[in-house]
Amino acid sequence: MFGISPLGWIHTLGSLPAIPLAFYMLARHGRITPRNTAGKLYFLSMLAGSLTVFLVAHQAASPVIGAVTLLLLLAGYAIGHVQALGRAARYLETIFLSLTAFLLMVPAVSETLRRVPDGHPIVTDLNSPILLGAQAAIAAVLVVGLTAQMIHLRREGRSVHR
Repeated sequence: MFGISPLGWIHTLGSLPAIPLAFYMLARHGRITPRNTAGKLYFLSMLAGSLTVFLVAHQAASPVIGAVTLLLLLAGYAIGHVQALGRAARYLETIFLSLTAFLLMVPAVSETLRRVPDGHPIVTDLNSPILLGAQAAIAAVLVVGLTAQMIHLRREGRSVHR
């Protein structure tokens, strides 16, 4: 179904929960929060997706995206424990983890548009205006979302220090 191998389904189903988890945390906390239950589940889902991409990737950029995602994921979850960074750690944590969500969404949307509906996908060419527009929209959401998160963190920091 959809031209996905059994290993591809493991990759897809393993990483898929990260999408609603990210949306939930963004709506509830204004950012991806690594130290609560949703954040821990996000980590596991992203880890599954970024590790299995090396086994199922067909595009040349996929292993690079997987490696960068894995590095950002590990850095995003570790940096909050670096006391020397002070408040900067929360900003870096937020940036790194937001980038992991972005790097998940780009191939998720691309693969969906290239596979659905089964047998007659919406997009058949990587240079399709629909695909390029979807990718541009995801990039715009990243820029706007990161800006909003930085403003939220700044305001949160000000209220703590008053």
